[in-house]
Amino acid sequence: MLRQYAPSILLAIFALSLVPAQGQYAFQTKYLDVPLDHFSYVNGSVTFKMRYLINDTYNTNGNGPILFYTGNEGDIENFAQNTGFMWEIAPKLKATLLFAEHRFYGKTMPFGNASYDSPKHLGYLTSEQALADFADLLAVINPSNRTVRGRPVIAFGGSYGGMLAAWMRIKYPHLISGAIASSAPIRQFDTDCGVFNQILTSVFSVAYTRQCSLNIAKSWDALKNASSSADGLKMLNDKFKFCSNVTKAEDITDTFFDYLTDVYGNLAMINYPYNSTFLAPVPANPVMEFCSRLAGNYTNGTELINQLQIALSIYSNYTGQAKCLNIASAYDSNMGDAGWEFQACTEMWMPMCSQGGGKDMFPKKDWDEKKYSDDCFKKFGVRPNKNVAMTIYGGEYLDGASNIVFSNGLMDPWSGGGVLRSGSNTNIKIVLIPEGAHHIDLRAENENDPGSVRAARQVHLQNIQLWVKQFRKTTKRSYF
Repeated sequence: MLRQYAPSILLAIFALSLVPAQGQYAFQTKYLDVPLDHFSYVNGSVTFKMRYLINDTYNTNGNGPILFYTGNEGDIENFAQNTGFMWEIAPKLKATLLFAEHRFYGKTMPFGNASYDSPKHLGYLTSEQALADFADLLAVINPSNRTVRGRPVIAFGGSYGGMLAAWMRIKYPHLISGAIASSAPIRQFDTDCGVFNQILTSVFSVAYTRQCSLNIAKSWDALKNASSSADGLKMLNDKFKFCSNVTKAEDITDTFFDYLTDVYGNLAMINYPYNSTFLAPVPANPVMEFCSRLAGNYTNGTELINQLQIALSIYSNYTGQAKCLNIASAYDSNMGDAGWEFQACTEMWMPMCSQGGGKDMFPKKDWDEKKYSDDCFKKFGVRPNKNVAMTIYGGEYLDGASNIVFSNGLMDPWSGGGVLRSGSNTNIKIVLIPEGAHHIDLRAENENDPGSVRAARQVHLQNIQLWVKQFRKTTKRSYF
């Protein structure tokens, strides 16, 4: 699950028992020793344990395909429990389910508790290294010999995981027969910096009434004005019940503003037509629920702030169990904020800006490339390489790619960086979901799913069946 960061800085095999995790799906938890550095022969003997999850109960004939989730910037159990589509089609396909955890996230820590202590450690946190980890895992799970290939493997992923699924097919086509890349913004590296916030504003404008996005636009000045005095800061502390008392204006205009920006993005991403707990416990249609509480014509800043607090509780305290508001992070503890910040400061260069002035609902904030780079250096001792992802993976140039379905919900702010057109490449399929939020098509079936979501899943299944059939036409390798 990608997240939007403010541009100042911006996520030997042995088995444990087969147990259900935090949700409804059960799997074995296993670990595989993988090289710390796949691309150097100097440190080849240094390894760490990568966690993966596997369920082989549906593979009744021993020859079914492998449905392989390429892990995101977070705990892999969270993604396994929130990718119900894979579990629902596994019995039909007689498939093995496999979920790989991305290095430096969840419990896959190459240097243990010291993994985040030094740029020398974090330097091994790259998408290329993660993809090589996944390739090693498949070589063990799905071995081939000189005459017989292994089983067909279909990669799945949503958001950053969707990027990885597509890149696995592109970089390792001999291991991956096809990929379902949902909400994968592989073109975000070279997209207008304001697109994300323009789409986000549109989502809040149409969910209930445009007055909602207009009030969000007004709230920034209301909060800033309140923070300019001691009485105003006291009012904000009393109203929002911050876990750490705000004592100066910058606590509001920097930390709280960044928190709110992330919350609005999160609400749009998880704007599912049913209750969910993916990033935070929220009700069905959370953007509409938020906006229904912030759609009035408020006469002054205090009244607007009061209503903002009520609306914000839809995300921050829907269960009513939170005792205070922690504005240090808008993300669930399962999401790897620090790791993604590092990746955003190295290879995941995705410029973000807001135009303000009625063009979006955020304060005007230009993309300042130098400041972004300087902030990255100050925090991690590294500077971004803004061209590396496009050089390695091709960016929008997908002429040689095949057997990939790119799906995007058009109500997802990340769709602006998604693959929405295939051009002349008929080997890439595009699925657009007009009512869809962030990778909703990979989630479990729900009676409230829009028709376009159901149709997207049918397209996915048809393509998977086609790729498996194509793979099985040839079961032997040819050698020169």
